[in-house]
Amino acid sequence: MVARLVTKFTVNGVLALALSMSWLPARAADATDIAVYKDPQCGCCAKWADHLRRNGFQVTTRNVAAMNKVKATHGVPASLASCHTAIVDGYVVEGHVPAAAIQRLLRERPRIKGIAVPGMPAGSPGMEGPRASRYDILSFDAEGKTGVYESR
Repeated sequence: MVARLVTKFTVNGVLALALSMSWLPARAADATDIAVYKDPQCGCCAKWADHLRRNGFQVTTRNVAAMNKVKATHGVPASLASCHTAIVDGYVVEGHVPAAAIQRLLRERPRIKGIAVPGMPAGSPGMEGPRASRYDILSFDAEGKTGVYESR
């Protein structure tokens, strides 16, 4: 009888705990962690990080004054540079790459070092405004070879 009461209490306790926690903000158990390196004064970088959060990423922002060093450490070709660099599950993400492209990268897992949106194209995530331009998301490998990953 004691065992039955303990089991009933435990099952009901777990159920009650789960129900009582349902008000907490949702964070999917499989949310992907991404580290974003950015200049502390950059507003568009913060907007891009917010875009990632809205799309299910768990973002850790690291304010860094020497962004060129971060890019060199992670093998970002100078021709692909933008204002921020992120690391996600072994890949480098440079610039205003849309969350959907990062999700595709993580799903497909191509043999590349990373993807990039060079510069700061109008209309890319974090660079929203009245005008948008078309832009390419480029892939790059460890030797610096690039290709078009997708176009927007």
